[in-house]
Amino acid sequence: MNADRQLALVVRAYRALAYVTGTVLIILCFVGIPLQVFAGNLVIVRYVGTAHGMLYILYVLVAFVMTRMVRMKVASPGTVVVLLAGTIPVLTFVVERWVTRTYINPALAASAAQPAVSAAVSTPGGSGGSPPRVGHAGGSGGSPPRVGR
Repeated sequence: MNADRQLALVVRAYRALAYVTGTVLIILCFVGIPLQVFAGNLVIVRYVGTAHGMLYILYVLVAFVMTRMVRMKVASPGTVVVLLAGTIPVLTFVVERWVTRTYINPALAASAAQPAVSAAVSTPGGSGGSPPRVGHAGGSGGSPPRVGR
């Protein structure tokens, strides 16, 4: 799998887990905990809390991989905020939008531009053929070709 597809896959997994983890945390905090406190109902807290715990572990793993792929610094405040966003209700939605604008979109644009640049460099003139040959095998003593000034 090439780096562009890998980045796109990790970004898609990060976004999905951010939204699912955030939604489950909102349900837990604004439905489950009030039901537990005021009605003594433990069903939602027990199951949704467990689901959030498992999802949060996956979220942290995928978010860490994503931060590395978009070249965020390991111990930067931004990385810490991304990793802890799944612990505060609604924060995953805000952080996901911020990370997308600040880091993900530029990384995706750079990875999309990279193949175009390398293709242009490897095929001069855009002909798609092999690069033109300079000089000949006999070495007739001619001067080397000038590189553009």
